[in-house]
Amino acid sequence: MQVVSLRRVSLDKAPNHNAVPFWQRKSLEELNTQEWESLCDGCGKCCLVKLEDEDTDEIYYTDVACTLFNPETCTCRDYTNRQKKVADCVKLTPKAVKTISWLPPSCAYRLVADGKDLPSWHPLVSGNRNGATMAGASVHGKVAGIEDDYTTEELLDRIVEWPSE
Repeated sequence: MQVVSLRRVSLDKAPNHNAVPFWQRKSLEELNTQEWESLCDGCGKCCLVKLEDEDTDEIYYTDVACTLFNPETCTCRDYTNRQKKVADCVKLTPKAVKTISWLPPSCAYRLVADGKDLPSWHPLVSGNRNGATMAGASVHGKVAGIEDDYTTEELLDRIVEWPSE
């Protein structure tokens, strides 16, 4: 005979499996490290080299990625040490998200900061880590190369519009 231990649980203390997701009930400042990191959809758009017009401050995306970018996985080859290895690598923070103009419109950090919901393909919604790639929202298959292989003049010929769509 198997003995089963029963535990009484008050209904008001039981886990609510239909709870509002953390990105809808918390501000960026309230997120813990795990929640913050999970917001990244893995699109890789923030890792593209961007050019700024000195006269107009307008930002232009290129189809060229950071030297640490892995085009197969759309991730950083050395995420932990990226800022030590790439001088202009920007660490996203709640404050930075609100001031950086070049984050793409689909960026989850930007969406949450603006009080919007995540798209259906986002990994936190779809449950699929490759959701951005499957939805065509990532840079997968669109990166021409890494920045070390291009001069500034050549980057001018690599300007594309699709990352900002």
